[in-house]
Amino acid sequence: MVSNMTYFVTGYLVCINLAGLASMGIDKRRAIRHEWRIPEATLFLIALLGGSMGSIAGMQLFRHKTRHWYFVWGMPIIFFIELALILQFVV
Repeated sequence: MVSNMTYFVTGYLVCINLAGLASMGIDKRRAIRHEWRIPEATLFLIALLGGSMGSIAGMQLFRHKTRHWYFVWGMPIIFFIELALILQFVV
């Protein structure tokens, strides 16, 4: 039987990863239009809150922040740390 907590965590991870994906797309569009940008700290915060997979997908899909070494290396590092934490609690 699946607990309510499992549904909550799954729903949270889906939402935060969609936010990571969307934030990369929105920031890319704003960059092209020379509009106000989403701060890099906010993009990293979304990843740290569990949205690293969506942020990485957004980087690749929108070809955004792929020339910045701290995004190219930082996002996967955050992802693997989150994956290790998830596996620690699941197993």
